[in-house]
Amino acid sequence: MAELLLEILSEEIPARMQARAAEDLARLMGEALKPAGLTLAGARTLYGPRRIALIAELPAATPATEREEKGPRLGAPEQALGGFARKFSLPDAAVAAMKAATGASDAPVYEGKGLTILARAEKSGASFLLRLANPARSSAEVLAEAIPALIRRFPWPKSMRWGTSDLIWVRPMQRILCLLDGKVVPFRLADGADDAHGLHSADTTEGHRIQSPGAFAVTSAAEYEAGLRERSVIPDAAGRERMIDEGIAALAAAEGLEVVPDRGLLAEVAGLVEWPVPLLGRIEDAFMDLPPELMRTTMRVNQRYFALRHPNGEAAARFALVANIKAKDGGAAIVGGNERVLRARLSDARFFWDLDRKGSLEAFLPKLDAVVFHAKLGTQGDRVRRLERLARHLAPMVGAEPDLAARAARLAKADLASGMVGEFPELQGVMGRYYALHAGEDPRVAEAVGAHYRPLGPGDAVPAEPTAVAVALADKLDQLAGFFAADERPTGSGDPYALRRAALGVIRIIRENGLRLPLADAIAEAFFGYPMAQGSTATPEFGMAVAAERMNAGWKPPAESDHPPMVAAFAQGVIEFLAERLRVQMRAEGLRHDLVAAAFGTSGDDDLNRLLARADALRDFLSTEAGTDLVAAYRRAANILRIEEKKDGRAYAPSIDPGLLRAPEEMALAAALEAARPEVGAALSREDFAGAMAALAPLRVPVDAFFDRVTVNDPDRSLRGNRLGLLALLRAAMDEVADIARIEG
Repeated sequence: MAELLLEILSEEIPARMQARAAEDLARLMGEALKPAGLTLAGARTLYGPRRIALIAELPAATPATEREEKGPRLGAPEQALGGFARKFSLPDAAVAAMKAATGASDAPVYEGKGLTILARAEKSGASFLLRLANPARSSAEVLAEAIPALIRRFPWPKSMRWGTSDLIWVRPMQRILCLLDGKVVPFRLADGADDAHGLHSADTTEGHRIQSPGAFAVTSAAEYEAGLRERSVIPDAAGRERMIDEGIAALAAAEGLEVVPDRGLLAEVAGLVEWPVPLLGRIEDAFMDLPPELMRTTMRVNQRYFALRHPNGEAAARFALVANIKAKDGGAAIVGGNERVLRARLSDARFFWDLDRKGSLEAFLPKLDAVVFHAKLGTQGDRVRRLERLARHLAPMVGAEPDLAARAARLAKADLASGMVGEFPELQGVMGRYYALHAGEDPRVAEAVGAHYRPLGPGDAVPAEPTAVAVALADKLDQLAGFFAADERPTGSGDPYALRRAALGVIRIIRENGLRLPLADAIAEAFFGYPMAQGSTATPEFGMAVAAERMNAGWKPPAESDHPPMVAAFAQGVIEFLAERLRVQMRAEGLRHDLVAAAFGTSGDDDLNRLLARADALRDFLSTEAGTDLVAAYRRAANILRIEEKKDGRAYAPSIDPGLLRAPEEMALAAALEAARPEVGAALSREDFAGAMAALAPLRVPVDAFFDRVTVNDPDRSLRGNRLGLLALLRAAMDEVADIARIEG
């Protein structure tokens, strides 16, 4: 195997693009070599502010190959011969020889470089046979052909041209290092008249721009990595992250402090420096009365600084920064300059902090009437009024006081119109909490304002205080109902309005707080919060795309529903979206997501925690021998019914005529079902799902005996129909507990 080393050196690459670019380089190289029969082995990538590199092994040469392709018949029309020639890029001489061929022969009709055309006799006549021979080629030759095209089509999110060339790259390219087994793979990026700035492959690269300027030559990957380190470049991102993480942690610990964890900032800073040098700076005491979230955001967003804190969690008057050089003065000048910059940033933050607190949080609300939430869904002011209404409705269901929940919902979005959130959108909700406390609002209201966006991700805690729970649910349910009603649902991997995140937020809030929330009612209430769903202002198409899908799929609203059928169908569509997100979450947790599908598929239940309890009981039941045997019997019964119902063009009702029971085994099964169904119903009514499963367990023996000794398709049509009704009765009894058909395996 030969060692491949490819490095593309350029001016500074944005940190957010580096990791993906390295992945793309490895992927595209593999794709480019595959047609030649080459496969990369042990591929690994390196990336940093000025370079992306690939190190891998591959065979020194491609394997020789030969294949045959059947062509058109002898004497075929010119159009068929032309199509065949274009498909395999045949030369004109080969096409002429095929036209002139008059009979089948073992002698070649045409021979060329790696190409032989024969006319072979077959039962239906003579046809042309094409033999293509690809001789072994050196891998260097294949690479020299593939890499220039790879570079020119590289998928940067944003790229640029420079000078007069048409070549595009993320930033102006400076060098290309390409070696195979220590030797340069020769190629140029020139394309016709475009000289691509004269860029070509070589065996040289560069170290640190300031601490070790100039080029140096390498002959292997090991020499390349060692040479970069000797010249003040840490080539792997993980190594730079580790140096930064450990360095600032040591500096902080020396002063009795700790670093506020921020993995995203750590990865970004590692993409900004080649030789990380952690340093500590000081924050002036005059700024320490600012909210710690505000100081952290100012430092992170504007300056890429790390915040420090005392062990008790209190913000420290220190910050960490990472320089890209080891300064002769120990970094004193760098720290001093950054302290001056931070002083100016925090002064700006204080200006907005003081300005926003001159009035009450409620004073910002009129401005929201001029802020569009979505073209189809009105303004942020409209949304505030919907949230106030919905939070009041949800409050009793989650143990909150309706007036407090409505007040918190009214103020939840007010800080969007503040100067601080206009400057730092990341602080929405956070600043609203501080402004609410400053205005003397109830602490529960302030907490709800600050927490209603949560959870923002998998690692974020959910609101627990009832007022905050009511507002957070109202926020997410309004979002889901509105965008689903406007038919702005997620498609494929696209989710521009973060509806999947909102759905997971609803699920986590309900699960982690153990809420018994009737989702269909809550979603319908959110739907009716939109003027487009009410009275004379109702829009005919609002919500109907979702509702029609459910109705056309055969879904019917439960008899106890208090809502019009189309509204109930719309709510069901949103619930099914939530159910799908729950299954995804269960899969991520390593749990049986098919059991969730089975639990959701029965009875139209919309209580997530009750459904999860049903799924847990089903899991426990399936872990027993009786459970697995019963599921197998269910599938057998369901398959027989499906086949016979399709054959007969009718559905068999779950009922029997006791007078038509002949065999002892069918009598025993009917008796067992008659005994089990009341027990199942009683257990389900008291939410004893384990008890419902246990009531089904005695069916195992009579079911097995029935299938062993009873012929369902009896010649007597009345007996056959009665036995199919008995199987339908078995299916219905088990479907009361769960949709067994959705269980996998």
